[in-house]
Amino acid sequence: MAIRVGVLGFGGLGKAAARVLAGKREMLWVAAVDRQGYAYHPEGLMVEPTLAAAQQGTVGHLGGYVGPESLARAIAEIGPHVDGFFLALPNLPNDFIARTTEQFVEIGWSGVLVDAIKRTSAVEHLLTMGDRLVTSRITYLTGCGATPGLLTAAAALAAQSFAEVHRVHIWFGVGIANWQAYQATIREDIAHMPGYDVETARALTDAEIEALLERTDGLLTLESMEHADDVLLERLGICDRSQVTVGGVVDTRRPQKPVSTTLKVTGRTFEGAIATHTLTLGDETSMAANVCGPALGYLKAGWEMHRRGWHGIFTSADTMPRFVR
Repeated sequence: MAIRVGVLGFGGLGKAAARVLAGKREMLWVAAVDRQGYAYHPEGLMVEPTLAAAQQGTVGHLGGYVGPESLARAIAEIGPHVDGFFLALPNLPNDFIARTTEQFVEIGWSGVLVDAIKRTSAVEHLLTMGDRLVTSRITYLTGCGATPGLLTAAAALAAQSFAEVHRVHIWFGVGIANWQAYQATIREDIAHMPGYDVETARALTDAEIEALLERTDGLLTLESMEHADDVLLERLGICDRSQVTVGGVVDTRRPQKPVSTTLKVTGRTFEGAIATHTLTLGDETSMAANVCGPALGYLKAGWEMHRRGWHGIFTSADTMPRFVR
């Protein structure tokens, strides 16, 4: 039987996840939630009608609910009919996804939750919830996008060649034709820039973001980001979080990647040699492909874990994603 999947958050990543799910027979996309409402169809949602409804203001126009408190209502009203949710939600403020998870706990829901959040502090909020998730019979996998996620898992695997890991360096490139298609993601990225933090980035108006991008020709160069790859690798004892660095370049006006996305893991082998493993992602793969594919793969892995009675908080570095056919 197909895994019944809901997508919480229907911005750029949520819409992309819907398109990915459309081609999967092992998953049935039954629910979509945005700020103004939710849509639920037990026989499965169709992508184009749902996207059209979202263009009209909310997916709720497709049939479901239109109104305030859509997230809380969706969790309470349709949660029991969904096996697993991809939380394609903003990472601002840092505790937003942790507070959302609390709502699942409070209604007694049992299933699988997967996120693609980025900030170390946001993941640390979730890591404190482990015991409550076990008691609630929720299997939660965090940091399951591209970075953290795909590249974190690759780093954990690459580290096995070494007796001691000296450095993990991630440098990513993202190209999108229109920043407003990924507003939440771009705001999170701006929060990493000098002179900004989570609160100042949240407070920016669209006009202020446009002015910032005008000054930089649409490019955001990000260095020494607060990315949860560090705490996830440290949690496994692979290296200290201070040895993990993440940065990259985001082009908000052109779909082509401004730089290739690379992962480099440097360490010492048991023979005493110093070496570096390098993984380069194909430039043709979009941010959406590198985030949504792994997230859904981890949701499938989480469902297998859940059925075995493995509940609590896990990360993208704790297990491997399953390929969703």
